Amino acid sequence: MSAKHGNLSINSDNIFPIIKKWMYSDHDIFVRELVSNGCDAITKLKKLDGMGEYTLPDDYKAAIQVIVNPDEKTLKFIDNGIGMTADEVEEYITQIAFSGATEFLEKYKDKTNSDQMIGHFGLGFYSAFMVADEVHIDSLSYKEGSTPVHWTCDGSTEYDMSEGSKTTVGTEITLFLNEDCLEFANEYRVREVLEKYCSFMPVEIFLSKANAPQEYETIDESELKDDDVVVEHIHEDAKYEEKEKEDGTKEQVEVSPAKEKVKINKRPVSISDIHPLWTKHPNECSDEDYKEFYRKVFNDYREPLFWIHLNMDYPFNLKGILYFPKINTEYDSIEGTIKLYNNQVFIADNIKEVIPEFLMLLKGVIDCPDLPLNVSRSALQNDGFVKKISEYITKKVADKLIGMCKTEKESYEKYWDDISPFIKFGCLKDTKFCDKMNDYILFKNLDDKYLTLPELLVKEEEKKDDAEVLDKDGNPIANTGDAAASDNTADGSDTSADSEKDERKVIYYVTDKVQQGQYIKLFKEQNMQAVILDHNIDTSFITQLEQRNEKYKFMRIDADVTESLKDETSAEDLKAETDALTEVFKKALNNDKLTVKVEKLKNENISSIITLSEEGRRMQDMMKMYAMNGMGGMDMNMFAADQTLTLNANNELVKYIFEHKDSENVPMFCEQLYDLAVLSNHPLSVDEMTKFVERSNKIMMLLAK
Repeated sequence: MSAKHGNLSINSDNIFPIIKKWMYSDHDIFVRELVSNGCDAITKLKKLDGMGEYTLPDDYKAAIQVIVNPDEKTLKFIDNGIGMTADEVEEYITQIAFSGATEFLEKYKDKTNSDQMIGHFGLGFYSAFMVADEVHIDSLSYKEGSTPVHWTCDGSTEYDMSEGSKTTVGTEITLFLNEDCLEFANEYRVREVLEKYCSFMPVEIFLSKANAPQEYETIDESELKDDDVVVEHIHEDAKYEEKEKEDGTKEQVEVSPAKEKVKINKRPVSISDIHPLWTKHPNECSDEDYKEFYRKVFNDYREPLFWIHLNMDYPFNLKGILYFPKINTEYDSIEGTIKLYNNQVFIADNIKEVIPEFLMLLKGVIDCPDLPLNVSRSALQNDGFVKKISEYITKKVADKLIGMCKTEKESYEKYWDDISPFIKFGCLKDTKFCDKMNDYILFKNLDDKYLTLPELLVKEEEKKDDAEVLDKDGNPIANTGDAAASDNTADGSDTSADSEKDERKVIYYVTDKVQQGQYIKLFKEQNMQAVILDHNIDTSFITQLEQRNEKYKFMRIDADVTESLKDETSAEDLKAETDALTEVFKKALNNDKLTVKVEKLKNENISSIITLSEEGRRMQDMMKMYAMNGMGGMDMNMFAADQTLTLNANNELVKYIFEHKDSENVPMFCEQLYDLAVLSNHPLSVDEMTKFVERSNKIMMLLAK
């Protein structure tokens, strides 16, 4: 062929993709582009072989060679793919932004037009000029009788093309690095980039340094391969040790047999794992395989909680593995990492748009050839296809969790505390996910046992039916069913006679096992149960559950004094105590809005209890949340009217106050009882705690006199 000098064809129709290419945020992206082009070239050659249009040599081994040369300041990318003719270089390299890959698929999808072959280079080739002052291409097409091509360009719109000297089919690209990018002539830097972008490409990738001294390794002769270069055969004699026998004599015992070894040129090790775990069927993968892959990809020494293998062919092609990592929420970021691939080509480190918001803690890889190779975030956000992928992932996560709950309950329980906030958030964000997970949400009770919602409701109902009725001394008496009949809740919570009966079952819950310890003690004494809901998301979560289920409601353990905690008595029997103590406490506390109740509690050691209605407490929590988000302005005490002070008529101190209500120390005792009740409900303010301490000292001084 004759030498040719020409200009690159650039016009308004194809300049914009070039601009986007140069707008890569990662300076090292050119490595991915050039290696990807090499992979495409090899894939196309194999395809042609499979179609009978080309016959690969018997010793053909697909590979991409990356060679750094710090002396010459060059970086080479060599593939043994289809190569290019001069006409193809002219068409697909000089006419920038022509998509060769697209045309290839179109022309060969039905094995037509077999006399035509397109080049494997797309626009990505020009990313080389991000780091190079000059680029050379040497290529030889697979077509019989083809002439090798040598193409050069110095980064301007001009190029030179002439006959080349390449003797093997494929393409060699040489980058003459500019002074600002000499880091890419360093073997360790290029290895880092290759591992970042090319760890799982479908073709083996080998990195070497030009003119580097030959390295060697020694192996057993039995491990020798046909392509190994033997340097030396080595015989190792057997090794013996002298050992004493039972009779005291000594003998030579063989501890290592004789070995025949071979010194060979060090075998090159591919940077790319051409068969990554996500391309395999789950049945082919062991637990250790999944764990090892996790450690390798995410450099996390902690074992993942569990994983989900994605494998879908229709209506879209999606493979991948998602891991639930072990999260230390005190120190770790809860944001995971989802690596996105396109036919094993790395695209991005964390594509949030593909993963549902509530699953952002996940770590994993997703390989989706149906997503475009170079895709903008804004396009992803508005893409209906991406939404379908997100929905599929959500469904697979739900299926995995349900399956674990049904068949691996023990493991599911072990993981639950770590994953529950995210699962509950998912229920809040996605109604379909909530519908699937409703019966598989776990609730931990006061005995640290995990129950699903159906199990919890059944157990509470059974407990109500089988419960013994005790007298005030704790002795069982005949259960006539009257007590159960009077209660409309799972645990027999108090209902007002003048209000409409609430037929929903009550599920009691605890938000702080230490702070609400007194209430927990009361519950356990009466063999009552509650569940622990101590995460910030739980308030919103249980509200949603109540809205979606009309058969039950949640009530915090300190929201009411249930009938099960009281001795049988009528309000009329305690009218005198109630009237007198209400007046005394309101006056002593200077609080006319305070609601005071007097009950005979079964535990005589409890003097007073503060309860806050469930509705009032949730509104307080909501106001606190608004205040944290800079939306304050409402009075946090506006729900104080829902607060009730319950005094135990069986307690000796309460009896003393009732019998000595005119005593000078009674106001002080009233304040102390109130603060003690508050302390079991929530922490005192600074001023309140100061007064409490001072008052406690005064009371102790009275005892000391």
